[in-house]
Amino acid sequence: MANIKSALKRIKVAEKRRLRNAIMKSRVRTAIRRFKEALDKGDAEAVRETMAKAFSVIDKAAAKGVLHKNNAARKKAKLSRKLTKVS
Repeated sequence: MANIKSALKRIKVAEKRRLRNAIMKSRVRTAIRRFKEALDKGDAEAVRETMAKAFSVIDKAAAKGVLHKNNAARKKAKLSRKLTKVS
C-alpha cells in the first residue's frame, strides 16, 4: 500500500472510477439483453422502445469514456443489423 498522500488519493479515485465504469458497462449489457429479449418476443412496440433505450445507454457510456466511440458504434450497428434481419 502506498504511503504518499497523493498516491493514496489516486488509489481512491481509481477505485471510484472502476466501480462507475463497471456499473455503466453492466447497464449497457442489460440494455442490449433487453433488446434481444424484446426481439425474440416479436413485439414491435417493445423492440423500438428497447432499441432507443439501448442506443441511449451506449451513447452515454461512450460520452463518459467507458466505451470507445468505435466500440459504441459497432454495438449500435450490430443491434441495427439484428433488427433489420428480423423485420
